[in-house]
Amino acid sequence: MSKTDTSGLTQLGQSVEAPTSPETAVLERVPNGNAGTDYVVRFTAPEFTSLCPMTGQPDFAHIVIDYIPDDWLVESKSLKLFLFAFRNHGAFHEDCSVYIAKRIVDLLDPKWLRIGAYWYPRGGIPIDVFWQTGAPPEGVWLPEQGVATYRGRG
Repeated sequence: MSKTDTSGLTQLGQSVEAPTSPETAVLERVPNGNAGTDYVVRFTAPEFTSLCPMTGQPDFAHIVIDYIPDDWLVESKSLKLFLFAFRNHGAFHEDCSVYIAKRIVDLLDPKWLRIGAYWYPRGGIPIDVFWQTGAPPEGVWLPEQGVATYRGRG
């Protein structure tokens, strides 16, 4: 096992101010020590928060990001800070969800990525957003995201 090259990172191991917006948040990457091997990386943000752009009221989601890395992995502290930056950011559910996925794709150029954003209802309608870069490579174990459809008191 080789040591991960962290020389280019600016946030890991440092005291860092929370970014003021998703656009200014710095996403960082590290070399994939298992490049050439297809495997799935999953990040789960069960308490994601953003703001409604019309009312300023908080919106909450359970977000699951799965990706198959190529040469790079997303550095998790930078991802946490990036997701935190949405807490005071107004955007519709669809925009938040797809923007998160596209920023990661732009950073990593993974073999494959999908996002499932399971938004809790406000006003009575849950809005779930799903996006992926294409079909996953064959032969990769890809578990279900395991987030139940919102049922309310049903």
